[in-house]
Amino acid sequence: MPELLFPLDSTKRFTDQEKVGHNRWHPDVPPVATVRPGQSFRVHCREWFDGAIHNDDSAEDIRDAPLTRVHALSGPFAVEGAEPGDLLMVDILDMGPIPQESGPLAGQGWGYTGIFPTGNGGGFLTEQFPDAYKAVWDFTGHKATSRHIPGVSFTGISHPGLMGTAPSASLLATWNQREGALIATAPDRVPPLALPPEPQDAILGSLTGADFDRVAAEAARTAPPRENGGNQDIKNFTVGSRVFYPVYVTGANLSLGDLHFSQGDGEITFCGAIEMGGFVDLHVDLIKNGMQTYGVAENTIFIPGDTPPQFSQWLAFSGLSVTLDGEQRYLDSQLAYQRACLHAIDYLTRFGYQPEQAYLLLGAAPIEGRLSGVVDIPNSCATVYLPTEIFDFDIRPSASGPTRIDPGKGAPKATMP
Repeated sequence: MPELLFPLDSTKRFTDQEKVGHNRWHPDVPPVATVRPGQSFRVHCREWFDGAIHNDDSAEDIRDAPLTRVHALSGPFAVEGAEPGDLLMVDILDMGPIPQESGPLAGQGWGYTGIFPTGNGGGFLTEQFPDAYKAVWDFTGHKATSRHIPGVSFTGISHPGLMGTAPSASLLATWNQREGALIATAPDRVPPLALPPEPQDAILGSLTGADFDRVAAEAARTAPPRENGGNQDIKNFTVGSRVFYPVYVTGANLSLGDLHFSQGDGEITFCGAIEMGGFVDLHVDLIKNGMQTYGVAENTIFIPGDTPPQFSQWLAFSGLSVTLDGEQRYLDSQLAYQRACLHAIDYLTRFGYQPEQAYLLLGAAPIEGRLSGVVDIPNSCATVYLPTEIFDFDIRPSASGPTRIDPGKGAPKATMP
């Protein structure tokens, strides 16, 4: 096993650990350890809410989830010799749930998927699904099943939803300026257009005093993906992946977290993956001056992992860039993907699932989302590929009609506060 550089004790909160990570992006968050190019190491990661979500049949914890706390990131890890302009090469060697533990923390044999309410983050389909729901998943090896969504079992593609390097001071200022300008266009929107710096609940490693206060007021929230990678939520970014990150600060300062047991393309419910804590084994190296050499200055590139489940049968749903009330939009691929997801959800209800169960399933199962046509005006076409092998029954259309299943108690819904 590689050397463990960031241990976590499951009995303690994230802020009470031997080494404390962070939940904001800023160049002045101190590294927790330094690694060498060519070194492999292990990192423990806490589930993104640090234990605020429970293994129960209630969704009140999803309704009240403390968004100002996320994400609980492990790191930063400084890399010897890394300088601005380099590319940091990171290999994901291995990863999984918290090893050999069962208990109340997500990752201890279980994980969860949530539909966030509109007033607390919302989701991809928040206009159709404005309330909070939750599904708890049990892990058996690499397979996931849920008492809240009966009739399905699938192998997950485990991956870190979030990994990235620290921004420079100038890049951080660019983020805050452009996102602040977007917020100003509709400052009272629910959910908001972006998340500004928020000192409340900031975790900044070993910083204290005046340095903590300054950084907390400037640091960027970790919710969106950005030039440094960040919260990209790419399901194929898994064991066997190699990713190349731009380096913006001396040491690169790599951080990671938000582990997912499984996820569909888009993580559409916002808390759409099967969230968990666990471990990741990494190997790092450097390509000196790689940003200029390869033109990778404001994005990441990666080689997908080579260990996905081998699904061979799919049922695909298409969507067009036309709103639910019939308004034509011009090549709106986001809308087209929403319509494809809604078509898949509606289809699954014909077999007995509640719409919320189907929505949660599309977020958690390894569905494929594709932009299938983006040039034929005025309609963009997007598609959702649903693996049929994950179901205990045949979901393909037939002359005999859909098999009706018992949806059980369904996904728990939170009451209004």
